[in-house]
Amino acid sequence: MKSSILGKFILTSAIGALGGWIMWHLHLPLAWLLGSMIACGIGALVRLPLALPAFARPPMTAMIGTMLGASFSPSVFEHLGLWIVSLCGLTVFIAAAGLVAYLYFRHIAGFDHPTAYFSAMPGGLIEMVTLGAERGGDEKMIALIHAARIFLVVLCLPFLIQFVMGQTVGHGGSSFVPLSTVELQDLVWFVSAMALGVALGTALRFPARYLMGPMAISASLHIFGLTDFQLPSVAVGTAQVVIGATVGCRFVKTSPHMILRVIGLSIGSTLLLLCTSLIFALLISMWTGDRFLGLVLAYSPGGVAEMSLIALSLGVEVPFVVLHHIVRVLLVVAGSALVFRFTTSRL
Repeated sequence: MKSSILGKFILTSAIGALGGWIMWHLHLPLAWLLGSMIACGIGALVRLPLALPAFARPPMTAMIGTMLGASFSPSVFEHLGLWIVSLCGLTVFIAAAGLVAYLYFRHIAGFDHPTAYFSAMPGGLIEMVTLGAERGGDEKMIALIHAARIFLVVLCLPFLIQFVMGQTVGHGGSSFVPLSTVELQDLVWFVSAMALGVALGTALRFPARYLMGPMAISASLHIFGLTDFQLPSVAVGTAQVVIGATVGCRFVKTSPHMILRVIGLSIGSTLLLLCTSLIFALLISMWTGDRFLGLVLAYSPGGVAEMSLIALSLGVEVPFVVLHHIVRVLLVVAGSALVFRFTTSRL
């Protein structure tokens, strides 16, 4: 049994790395993340025996969190006041995006009310699946719809940014840092930040604790000038391959017909959600006169780690993007059950 799991893990990692390598050599954006995600998604579609054990993603996510924390600096606090308007706008955005997606899933996709509602909420996959299943929704469909949403948003957004705004999302995800430049003390700082961050995130029950805990510790170290360590690019690339493979592998053990149906339905809902994100980003940027691109990333309904990597590649303030995604997930998780009860009683 263990050898079978190990074999699937090796195969999945190899396919993900191959996909990343191909996109790297084609100079495409976020090569290792998107390449791994696409390759493993295709592998799931053709029913390859892919699997990532539960222990694989947390350390890679913690590595990404530690890297993101290195982008923090004391200047972060100079802009906090400017973020209030966009943070307040999140509530209106969630309501608008959720309503548009709900109407799509209810009247075009033909889902029942609970399945349509929890498929439409732009929140965490696990939380929406749990809440939806408890209220009579189709657990598998909700999970697949959210997996497809994250897949399509992460896939489309870098190309959309390049096409519409003319800004290139670096195909490495950050500037190249050779392994030879990493000193022992940098490695000690990095491992310490990652380990302490995971412990902190777990103890304080952070949302996305493997990302947020290490990022908080790493950010503190960099803000107070205790270290300026940077991760070597090979480590960052490895982490992106595993995270991309995790997204792609969410379609494993699903029939090709179901995968194609879900992707087909999700193209429409993802298009609606991205259009809503762009509209809100444009309106708020016109109001505040600032950071349209940052608002696009902050309001895009993708994963925290994936959106943060795009922000890092574009030189957009990572703290700004991360904070908005954490607040969005918290608002959806906290309010979705209450709103569902209210709307259900009136149907």
